[in-house]
Amino acid sequence: MSAARTVRTVLAATLVAGLAATTLAAPALAASAPAKPDHAATQQALDAAVADGVPGAVAQARDGRDQWTGTAGERKGNDRYRVGSITKSFTATVLLQLQAEGRIDLDDPVEKWLPGVVRGNGHDGREITVRQLLNHTSGIYSYTSDPGFQEKVFGPGFLEHRYDTWTPQQLVSVAMAHKPDFAPGAAWNYSNTNFVLAGMVIEKVTGRPYGQAVENRIIKPLKLRATSVPGTRSAMPQPSSPAYSKLSRDVNAPVHDVSALNPSIAGSAGEMISDSRDLQTFYRALLQGRLLTKEGLKEMTTTVRMSADDPNTGYGLGLMWQKLSCGKEVWGHGGGIHGSSSLALATRDGGHSLAGNFNADWTGDTGKVVEAEFCGTPSAK
Repeated sequence: MSAARTVRTVLAATLVAGLAATTLAAPALAASAPAKPDHAATQQALDAAVADGVPGAVAQARDGRDQWTGTAGERKGNDRYRVGSITKSFTATVLLQLQAEGRIDLDDPVEKWLPGVVRGNGHDGREITVRQLLNHTSGIYSYTSDPGFQEKVFGPGFLEHRYDTWTPQQLVSVAMAHKPDFAPGAAWNYSNTNFVLAGMVIEKVTGRPYGQAVENRIIKPLKLRATSVPGTRSAMPQPSSPAYSKLSRDVNAPVHDVSALNPSIAGSAGEMISDSRDLQTFYRALLQGRLLTKEGLKEMTTTVRMSADDPNTGYGLGLMWQKLSCGKEVWGHGGGIHGSSSLALATRDGGHSLAGNFNADWTGDTGKVVEAEFCGTPSAK
């Protein structure tokens, strides 16, 4: 994804950034329950998404003591779904915890932890820091932008290869076959390869797969019962609703149920599964300082420009910042993977949070749900 893309695009499809650029990234309330007046605009945004062709949409918000869940179409309020690149916030949190423990320095060169891995066509892990992986200033090519990978994994080839296992080394090798996007630190560009490498660094530091670190350090302490790191498991845990994709740029292409897939295509860049309640719990805990030291959270929320033309968006360490049309500022991430577009954000104090999902990847604008919840009206953008 180029630096000129807005956060709205990133929120909609951050895992499938390459695909989007070339071929397309509390107890549940009953779906029939009327929306509370203060969330009416959010419910309208969900309804509008379904009217525009999204099969199902869900959003859940917390504002102080108020908790609200809205649904439209096929989605249920307590559905679990693939969260795509929201995984990046979990991965970055683990690395910041490891730094606080003195086990790694984010300014270490990638080569120190992964010798010889980032090499080829101008890539050089000796010149790239772990921090640059986490804020997407490394210049490393994103493997999801590779045309052959897209055809096999995101295009019609998905139906044949949906259960294939991809190792992190294989994903990185796809990226190394291309030239870097720019010299390390010279610009910003969203690259899923960065966070595959970040997961590999976690494994090197801890001696265990990154998913175990996520489970032990975040999922279990926060009691995130709907959240999992599936590895190569293809089935969705229940409750969940189907996820749909056209696997094509053609708007008239048939719709496919893509719920089952081997999420190793995303790994530590986007494989996780969660629900709206757990995602809010995570980001609230993160922003309120319950997962990181004060210094670590300051580092995580130190942003770089995503676009020279847009002063209202920024990217920290696995965490995005956005200033909305009404002036409110929110922090979080978005995620896209086959048939699933997710969002999860909160105000800086964690007091007002939002998480949700569309079960389609070819239509719908999650940014309108964000504007509706935090500003009271869907953005006209």
